[in-house]
Amino acid sequence: MRVILLENVRNIGSIGDVIDVKRGFARNFLIAKKKALFASKENIKEVEKIKNELNKKDLDRRNDAKTISEKIKDKKYTIKKLSTENKELYGSVKPTEISKILKEKEDVEINPSMIQPIKEIKSLGTYKVHLNLHTEVSSIINIEVISQEDN
Repeated sequence: MRVILLENVRNIGSIGDVIDVKRGFARNFLIAKKKALFASKENIKEVEKIKNELNKKDLDRRNDAKTISEKIKDKKYTIKKLSTENKELYGSVKPTEISKILKEKEDVEINPSMIQPIKEIKSLGTYKVHLNLHTEVSSIINIEVISQEDN
């Protein structure tokens, strides 16, 4: 299926590119998240007209992502969780929890889908977490999981 991109998508293309992708990817992700339009002649003309505006919005998003990245880069955040005697957690630390911690501590809103723990967080310890803030900006933070009983 041919689509025209409305924003830069990592490993796919940049604003205004007309690309061929699988029908499911186009419908369920690109078009559903307003990252692309069907590549009809009218849509291609429309995107050409607003391409500068889209580039400006993308530049603003990238600058915001860089600011957030500089603010949180290589910092350590602590999460208290209930654990067993052998340091295993009851459940695991999810991206939504990490997002809440960043909102509380740094006052930055990061969508949980942008947060990717390098290794699943299921026990006490320190873990690296990869944040995809923009197609061109990413950052790594450390999450330290401590027992809730240790106060």
